[in-house]
Amino acid sequence: MEKKHSKDPLHGITLQKIVEKLVAFYGFDTLGELIKIKCFTTNPSVKSSLTFLRKTEWARKQVEELYLRSLPKF
Repeated sequence: MEKKHSKDPLHGITLQKIVEKLVAFYGFDTLGELIKIKCFTTNPSVKSSLTFLRKTEWARKQVEELYLRSLPKF
């Protein structure tokens, strides 16, 4: 039986992995400029960012979109 692979580039990638990859590539300063949310600008940490992003759909969408646009750069 053949396994079907999802065409969704975010399939199997956790929000934590996305945030960690973006922070490693851009840093919190640049992330705060690219996406205007306080969890990236005021006392930033991966943990606080994840807490906010899990509760806030619009912010999570922006982070996922930035991740997808950034994939070729990684």
